[in-house]
Amino acid sequence: MELFADRAEAGESLAGRLEGAHDPVVLALPRGGVAVAEPIARRLGAPLDVLVTRKIGYPPSPELGVGAIAEGGEPVFDHTLLRRLGMTPESVADVVEDERHELARRVRAYRGDRPPPALEGREVIVVDDGLATGGTARAALRAVRAARPAKVTLAVPVGARETVESLRREADEVVVLRTPVDFRAVGQWYAHFDQLSDADVLELLGKAAG
Repeated sequence: MELFADRAEAGESLAGRLEGAHDPVVLALPRGGVAVAEPIARRLGAPLDVLVTRKIGYPPSPELGVGAIAEGGEPVFDHTLLRRLGMTPESVADVVEDERHELARRVRAYRGDRPPPALEGREVIVVDDGLATGGTARAALRAVRAARPAKVTLAVPVGARETVESLRREADEVVVLRTPVDFRAVGQWYAHFDQLSDADVLELLGKAAG
């Protein structure tokens, strides 16, 4: 299967599938999702902002996500995994609190004193650079849903097939370009998948703001 050259090319391709959106707000999951979302917002003539999310890691092995939290939302846990690990949401309360602080720091870094966009009654497009387990995307979609938008669309270039199907229950529409059978990691589907910095995110948001 052909690779995306980079996140910008993936965003251009996604934009063509989203042109029917009516006066949308585009929300990107930082950091990688912002690079995908910028060309989408430009093509649609839509405002672009971030929706900050944080993974809730398993304390002995933090790279293993047992849940996630999004700006404006409550923690969303993988209860099946927690049970398998012999844990409960209360077991990771300290991790959740730490991630709330980091989430707030990133919101300040990306948005400063600017208020988040009003979503009630609007069409909202949530964008990320790919879906592996889908934990952060699920938390993001639930946080958006709580703001009572008219429609919620999740748009990603590539995702694990099972994850994509599970997230169809969280969004009104899921737009995904590729669901490869041999999906292992998001980065394997990009020729260039550089890690972005906070400065890169701010530059892309400034570019979108014109």
